[in-house]
Amino acid sequence: MAIDKKQVEEIVRAVGGKDNIEAATHCVTRLRFALYDESKVDTQSLDQNDLVKGQFSSQGQFQVVIGPGLVDKVYDEMIQITGGERASKDDVKAVAGKKQNPLQRAIKTLSDIFIPILPAIITAGLLLGINNILTGPGIFFDGKSLVDVYPAWKDLASIINTIASTAFTFLPALIGWSAVTRFGGSPLLGIVLGLILVHPDLLSAYGYANAVNEGTVPTWNLFGWHIEKIGYQGQVLPVLVSAYLLAKLEIFLNKRVHDSIKLLVVAPVTLLITGFLAFTIIGPVTFAIANGITSGLIYIYDSYAALGGLIYGGLYALLVITGMHHTFLAVDVQLIGSQGGTFLWPMLALSNIAQGSAALAMMLVLREKKMRGLAATSSVSAFLGVTEPAIFGVNIRYRYPFIFGMVGSAIGGVLLTMNNVQATSIGVGGVPGFLSIFPNKWGVFFIGMAIVLVVPFVLTVIFGRAKLRKEDRNADQATVAGGQTSTAKSASSTTTTNAVAEQRTRSAAQVADEPVNTLEIMAPLTGTAVPLEQVPDPAFAEKQMGEGVAIEPSGNQVVAPFDAQVAHVIKSKHAVILEHASGLQILIHVGINTVSLKGEGFNMHVEAGEKVRAGQTLLEFDRKVIEAAGYPLITPIIIPDGQDMVDRVEVTTGDVTSNQNGVLKVHLKG
Repeated sequence: MAIDKKQVEEIVRAVGGKDNIEAATHCVTRLRFALYDESKVDTQSLDQNDLVKGQFSSQGQFQVVIGPGLVDKVYDEMIQITGGERASKDDVKAVAGKKQNPLQRAIKTLSDIFIPILPAIITAGLLLGINNILTGPGIFFDGKSLVDVYPAWKDLASIINTIASTAFTFLPALIGWSAVTRFGGSPLLGIVLGLILVHPDLLSAYGYANAVNEGTVPTWNLFGWHIEKIGYQGQVLPVLVSAYLLAKLEIFLNKRVHDSIKLLVVAPVTLLITGFLAFTIIGPVTFAIANGITSGLIYIYDSYAALGGLIYGGLYALLVITGMHHTFLAVDVQLIGSQGGTFLWPMLALSNIAQGSAALAMMLVLREKKMRGLAATSSVSAFLGVTEPAIFGVNIRYRYPFIFGMVGSAIGGVLLTMNNVQATSIGVGGVPGFLSIFPNKWGVFFIGMAIVLVVPFVLTVIFGRAKLRKEDRNADQATVAGGQTSTAKSASSTTTTNAVAEQRTRSAAQVADEPVNTLEIMAPLTGTAVPLEQVPDPAFAEKQMGEGVAIEPSGNQVVAPFDAQVAHVIKSKHAVILEHASGLQILIHVGINTVSLKGEGFNMHVEAGEKVRAGQTLLEFDRKVIEAAGYPLITPIIIPDGQDMVDRVEVTTGDVTSNQNGVLKVHLKG
């Protein structure tokens, strides 16, 4: 398809002209701009441009949705017009990141560091929960643990504890690896740095307090300068700051040391300088800061427990929306490392359940079958510790279930803090969260669990049904007045197509006279099909590129949903465009923002121009790689706008198996 150069020029003008473009790139669906001043964007002009399907700003990038198959041509034309240099997605991301305020950058940095190591920490938390069951007194027998009554289980519990505690014992090595990687250094050096800080020759941080009281803290004597010879087990700040220094020092030396001697100079010098500073300056200073922060939190917890529980328990769900909840991972780890337990994690677990309960209640409120199904599935996910589907898919959309979820969570938070409920580790949130709780506090935690199950559920049902009755009365009054508002409203709430607006302009006789062929598109992935509105990306959720459906995959394989020709394969291997014999094209886009992975974790099995059969494997993806990078796996399947043969599209949601269940029914003209 030819591109109108004037329309591309209009896009450039609408974003403030070439002088306002700091960097620009594109992905499979949209142009991505880092602009000097977003206030110069003429949104009205963009809306009137036939090439533009939508627009929005996110994380410092201004994005203009063009659609698959056209965006690369528009980008090429734009580069010729502006005379600018081609930029990679990382370039634009880096420039956009500079526009975020310091708090946003700090939150994103912590998120980038802790999300990759979260699976190891959660696994350790679950195993420690099993150890708690075996060794906790009073769970099965009065005043005794299971291993006390049955000594044969003692060594099994010991092995489980050794396996479980490893991630926390060598936590600085995990953080060192992830942090140095995030700051641009060598991951291997990050691991070594972390291990240096917990070397067996050092006094364990867990024994530091006793050693101080007894006056037995070992020291190094550097020409009269006495340095405490202590490790940093369970500490976060010392390794974070040291990792930053190591990465920057390594980058500095790599640029200046000749290739022939890099192996002999860069790594040894980097580790020697960083390690020395870690033990002499960084460690002692950050150790004191970390202990000060911990002491402050504990003071608030001890002095104003109810207030702390009310605020953190009630507002945690809001932190999830802003992304700030990632910052508390570091706080939890610090509390566990220095105090042996965290009072924050139990409230997180109850917040998960509260949002799940509110979403589940919407099953009794909502009338639309597909949304009831979404409410059910997302509530189960929240009960198991993953709240995003419930929060973004249901609760935020209707607002009141989200609010009632926070109310229940706040009440539960007050109960937990007033009864000193703490977790021994970070495990899975939601209902399984009890495994991380000190066993002697399970009773209180289960009462809190009952509160967050009942309160949000009851309030949501009562308010939701009252709201529906009010809407019904208003609709009846409008109908009696002679309008047809109720009928129109009913039609708009039950349709599953984005072609309704067009159909309303045509008479029923015209529609009936048109010959229609139907193409059923099978599910290209196994999983749960959900409406596009649940996709955490405005371009897809607002259907800026076209109608479709999304699938939360349970597997790792994408297959052809019909016999087709591969029209286009995206270079980063995360998306593919197929063309049916009728000329209809569909886009399958695995994950959100997965273009940033540059093909890592994806294995494409087909090439552009290749003919494929229904059920043939198109691509495979590594779920762990995508999840570790923090990107959602939800996969949109889109019928791009601008295809004249499309009359309307019907969407089917629910559990699907690849190439066995239909998810889209496309009615073709003629």
